Amino acid sequence: MNPSQETLERFADSLSELPAPGDDRSDKARLKSATRAFLARLNRQMAVDLDTCIHCGMCSEACHYYITTENERFTPAHRIDPLRQFYRREVSPLRFAYRLFVRKLDLEQLSNWRELVYDSCTACGRCDMMCPMGINLSNGINIMRDGLAAAGLAPAEMRAQKEEQRSAGTHFGVDRKAFEAVVAELDAAGVPIPLDKDAADVFVLTSAVDIRLFPSSVSALARIMNATGADWTMSTRAFDALNPGMISGDRSSRLESVTNIVEQATACGATTVVVPESGHAYQALRWHAANLTGNALPFEVLSIAEFTADAIKGGRLRLNAAENLSTVTYHDPCRLGRQSGVFDEPREVLEAMGLDLRETASNKRENLCCGGGCGEFVISENRNLRQRAFELKKHEIDDTDADAVVTGCNSCRLNFLTGAANDGWGKPILSFAETVAGQIAD
Repeated sequence: MNPSQETLERFADSLSELPAPGDDRSDKARLKSATRAFLARLNRQMAVDLDTCIHCGMCSEACHYYITTENERFTPAHRIDPLRQFYRREVSPLRFAYRLFVRKLDLEQLSNWRELVYDSCTACGRCDMMCPMGINLSNGINIMRDGLAAAGLAPAEMRAQKEEQRSAGTHFGVDRKAFEAVVAELDAAGVPIPLDKDAADVFVLTSAVDIRLFPSSVSALARIMNATGADWTMSTRAFDALNPGMISGDRSSRLESVTNIVEQATACGATTVVVPESGHAYQALRWHAANLTGNALPFEVLSIAEFTADAIKGGRLRLNAAENLSTVTYHDPCRLGRQSGVFDEPREVLEAMGLDLRETASNKRENLCCGGGCGEFVISENRNLRQRAFELKKHEIDDTDADAVVTGCNSCRLNFLTGAANDGWGKPILSFAETVAGQIAD
């Protein structure tokens, strides 16, 4: 069940109203923090990438923001030019020569980078796939976000989220009390959620966005888990899979979010952690947690799509044929799909319900981003760019003539819903988990 347009607008307004912390450090101190962040991530591979670009323009044709605006500032190769200049002046073997004509980094330059690094890039990685030189352009963007965040130059909304996490341990105003309230409502509706079990095989996460906007997705997760007969639990001490530090570039909050989840899942002896419909949350836990904490994870990390597909194959979950839908298209979230390889599982599950799956012109590894990833949906200043990206993907979806679009990421879902509300698009926008839960066989 999707929220109303009024609810979406209230949510957007609440983000812009969050108080963003100031930064009373001197310009010199802020610049020093940014420099340290850049140097910490500028490894040999990134150095090769920065020196390899031949400015062929192939990445431009891959970028949804460039395609929709034709603004040369939004070409991926141009976006990382500031990082390239920093590398050449401060790190490269020829740095002493570059210092003769390359300007030394200052806070003004850093401030001017923000639009390129945050407002006009979702770090979706599509440009990486198209680059003939194999350059990891999105990694360059991530490094630049680390530097800007260290200097206190992340967008106000992201800085506000960091402060909310630091001071209250919450995201989007969703605290333990709000989570427990949703659990109580679901229990009263006949959807029990086992909380804080001392021991469980499966540790299940939800997200603050789902609790705030999509409680039906929390219900869907629980219904799927209960139907499989899994020994599972959720924790009131670590229920939120979101990791704002992952997308803002704030390394301390990134580590804090991951560490809390790892500790609680380990404490109950879980062998599997199931991540809800959040691409960046899956990536943060599946691919980055071990490096961040410095230890191998003692459990397997699965998206809800992977868990569901495994349960069907293992005979632990049976689905009825869908009655109200016949054709659907699936939108691959960038971080779950292109950057993590979860393509087949959601499609296998949808086909298990007898649905006719129709692919968009771009799909799987080359799928166009919805425009709302990497925290873009919380940044108020890029609403016009997000709408343009949405419309690009909307046309692809319409061309399939499918009855509905299904996606497995709440950021994609949120951006689709917001975009649809803005231009009156009537295509049903469905959650993967909710679609599955609606077809569970008795």
